[in-house]
Order: sequence, then structure tokens, then C-alpha cells
Amino acid sequence: MIILPAIDIKDGKCVRLYKGDFGTVHQVAESPLETALAFKKAGAEWLHMVDLDGAKTGLGANSHIFLEIAAKSGLKVELGGGVRDMETLDYYLSKGISRCILGSAALKNPQLVRKAVDKYGERIAVGIDAVNGMVAAEGWLEVSDVPYIEMAKEMEKIGVKTLIFTDISKDGTLEGPNFEQLAVLTNSVSCNVIASGGIRDLIHIRLLADMNIYGAICGKSIYSGTLDLASAILAADPDRLFAKNDLIPAIVQEDSTGEVLMLAYMNRESLQKTLATGTTWFWSRSRQELWNKGATSGHYQHVVSVTADCDNDTLLVKVIQDGDACHTGSHSCFFKDIVPRH
Repeated sequence: MIILPAIDIKDGKCVRLYKGDFGTVHQVAESPLETALAFKKAGAEWLHMVDLDGAKTGLGANSHIFLEIAAKSGLKVELGGGVRDMETLDYYLSKGISRCILGSAALKNPQLVRKAVDKYGERIAVGIDAVNGMVAAEGWLEVSDVPYIEMAKEMEKIGVKTLIFTDISKDGTLEGPNFEQLAVLTNSVSCNVIASGGIRDLIHIRLLADMNIYGAICGKSIYSGTLDLASAILAADPDRLFAKNDLIPAIVQEDSTGEVLMLAYMNRESLQKTLATGTTWFWSRSRQELWNKGATSGHYQHVVSVTADCDNDTLLVKVIQDGDACHTGSHSCFFKDIVPRH
């Protein structure tokens, strides 16, 4: 599964909304380009961008921002909001945007989608935004009488390969996406499905990955700090870590102080359980079994982030430690001085 960090633009600024309500708009970052570069540094390959002004008016007042980011960030940019005709598609897709999203236009003008797919193929995605299962349009200001599954099947017939699904009631809430509607959608069409709206943490990422969702858009969770982007990218595709060995070392570090607490080993299953439960799980080489740190002592490690080193063969796990990490009663397992401290 791919992770697409999100940047929504209104009046040239990086903003977020709550449940699509323009009255809740608030700025979340200073510079769109610097934000995109930070996402790139964290390991992102794709960036999801929305022109909120365009979603309401169809005008492209923010187009220079999207083109600058596509040219300078090194990220593949997926862009939606106000893309409602072939002229706009031709403009963006000829100037560095990797994929354009048709939303309101797809609902009201299926012939445009057909023409766009005939010309641009997989570079066209369709956004399906729903309220109580019914498709919304015009920046989520209008709700149709078209069920989201009906629209998805129609887009599949036209040849659309990628659908971006948002339950508007979940957007910006950090309550989790609508897993039930996503499951129905993935079982109803063969298109790649990207989940959007409500994603909070690594547990949500793992649940989506286990559903074989193609991609996940993360916005508020990144800006509010409930989701570490590098960790999300790792959680979305953990198998790449085990190309060399079935076991990899995991360095556990206290998040608040940076103190190294312990070193243990993880296999695929223990990493997945760590990501799914939010506490650390390891593989015991002596007992040949999984173990959950704190299950006996009560000194659990609550995971803040999990990142890989440059070679993808060592993990750094930042945690909030309950009590002491070491079985000796020391907070850290690293307390024996080989060279005296000065």
C-alpha cells in the first residue's frame, strides 16, 4: 500500500477542513513547498493535493503552487479540485502533474471521464466523496441521489483504474476511515482504491493494508502528530525490510529523552503485531517465540514511531516507556560502563 501525505490549498495556504466544512478552515503549515520537501525526506513518493478554491469555483488560482511542487519536490503529485474539463487536464498533465482527479465532473459529465481516460489512461483518477453512502459534489456542498457503489461501477466500466473514496463524515475527525464502506467498494470493483478521511495512526494504516487497499491519504493525522509519516510508509509495506534476513534488530528509544532503552529482534509477525497493537512485540531467539514487552512486568512500551535505517535492515522504535525497560530494574538495559563516563 502506498501512503499519500496530503496538502490542501486555499488562498495559497496549506489548510485543513473538518468534515469538508469550509467554515472550519485553518492553516496547518507555512510553506506548501517546504511541507512537500519534508514529506519527501520522510520517504514519501506520492503527494495528494487539493485545490479547495478550485473545488468551489472551478478556477485555477493556485495552479502555480501545484506546478512548483511537482517541479521541485521530487514527488509524484496527484491533484484534485476544480478539474472539470479537458483543457484543465491537458494543462496540468502536460506540466508535470502525475495524476489528476475528477470529482464533480465525473458525477455530472461521465463523457468527460471517458474522453480523459481514452487520452491519459491511468493518469486519471476519480474521487468519490459520500454522505450517508450518496455521492457529494461541488466541494462537498451538494449531495446527489447517486449511491457511491453505483458510481464506482460506472467508472470501472468507463475504464478508470484508480478511485479515491472519502466518507465525508470521517474527514478530519481522526476517528478512522469508513472501513465497512471501503470493504464493500473493494469487493465491488477491480479498480485500485485509495482510502481518504479519518486516518489517525499506525493501527488504521495496518488495517487498511490488511484489506489490500491500494493507497491511503493522510492529512490531519500527520499535521496533528498522531501519525508519523515515515512510520506509516513502513507500516504500509513492511515486507521490504526482510529481503536480507528474517530477523532484524530493533533499537528501542525513549521518545521524550532520546535515551536508548534496549535492543531486541523483530520478524515479520512481531513487527505487524507491534504496528497493529501499538505496543512492542519481539521474537525471542532463545525461546523461539513471540513476546510482548511488558506482558509480564506491566512495563509496556507504547509505540510513537517506527523507522528504518538507510539500508532497511535495522529499526528504530521510539516509545513511551511504562516503568523500567530492563528486567534488572534499570530504566535502560544500557547501564554497564565499558569505558568510564567523564
